[in-house]
Amino acid sequence: MNNTALTEKHIALGAKMVPFAGYNMPVTYEGINAEHATVRNGVGVFDVSHMGEFILKGENALDLIQRVTSNDASKLYDGKVQYSCLPNQDGGIVDDLLVYRIDEKTYMLVVNASNIEKDWNWIQQFNTRDVEMHNISDQTSLLAIQGPKAADALQTLTDVDLASMEYYTFVKGTFAGVDNVVISATGYTGAGGFEIYFENEHADKIWDAIFEAGKAQNIKPIGLGARDTLRLEMGFCLYGNDIDDTTSPIEAGLGWITKFSKSFTNSEALQAQKEAGIQKKLVGFEMIDRGIPRHDYEIADAEGNIIGKVTSGTQAPSLQKAIGMGYVTKDFSKEGTEIFINIRNTPIKAKVVKFPFYK
Repeated sequence: MNNTALTEKHIALGAKMVPFAGYNMPVTYEGINAEHATVRNGVGVFDVSHMGEFILKGENALDLIQRVTSNDASKLYDGKVQYSCLPNQDGGIVDDLLVYRIDEKTYMLVVNASNIEKDWNWIQQFNTRDVEMHNISDQTSLLAIQGPKAADALQTLTDVDLASMEYYTFVKGTFAGVDNVVISATGYTGAGGFEIYFENEHADKIWDAIFEAGKAQNIKPIGLGARDTLRLEMGFCLYGNDIDDTTSPIEAGLGWITKFSKSFTNSEALQAQKEAGIQKKLVGFEMIDRGIPRHDYEIADAEGNIIGKVTSGTQAPSLQKAIGMGYVTKDFSKEGTEIFINIRNTPIKAKVVKFPFYK
């Protein structure tokens, strides 16, 4: 089991620790609902140092990224971030990721913790034009400071004007007296905020500085449990649940990051799928009758025919209702359609709704 540079901090704070993607991670401190509310209404700090970071450098770095990712990275400029995915050759997704353009010849890719080795090997096999690749995952810490009060909580720690940073942009600057910190206006909660990348040796110093600076905003540590409920309320996909090696980006509603203005892995087949029309689609649904949907529960129609499967589900803390995501056949994907979730062999009524759940 791997530890992050901050594992001892989490244990000292009384976090409940669980194995996640090969790492010993805090799932909750004071309870998922309370932590969820902290991020929605105030500011909280997630240790997400288990995520992977690759640096790609050289004349052909952009060319490599263009060939392996679905989005159009030529649209990036220095200091801009892009959400994208790595399509496989069978119509599925190797991983979803963030692409950071540091300069014209230098990019950082941020990938999911469980896929670090898989993604590295996948990209490497397409590296036929001598792009310099560095896997800096093991020496990089990442904190996500999320919530509407994040800029206020952090502003005393940097000269960067945090409030004026546009969504999906980043700067490299000094933060909490540490140089060369990447400050990124990104996050996977839908609550606003920042993600900061720095070398492991500075982890304790930066963690302590953040909690000191954010005292007036009642800043708190947040576990991965609330990260999951927050992203689900926004309808954001989680790799391994809602997208995987068998789900196409078109089926998953990720057509907006799948740009056919360029050629990439399996782009012709994905374009053909888009033009022919998909047979199943990832939808959001909310429960009408009482019951909580869970991963892999069957989705049925009124006659009991199986029409799909739940990929994520929870009791949404901000909405006070049970919600879920799942793939259903195209005929049942329209907003307002009544569906049934088979919970312990009982069909429980739900209806298809638009993303995001939390508005």
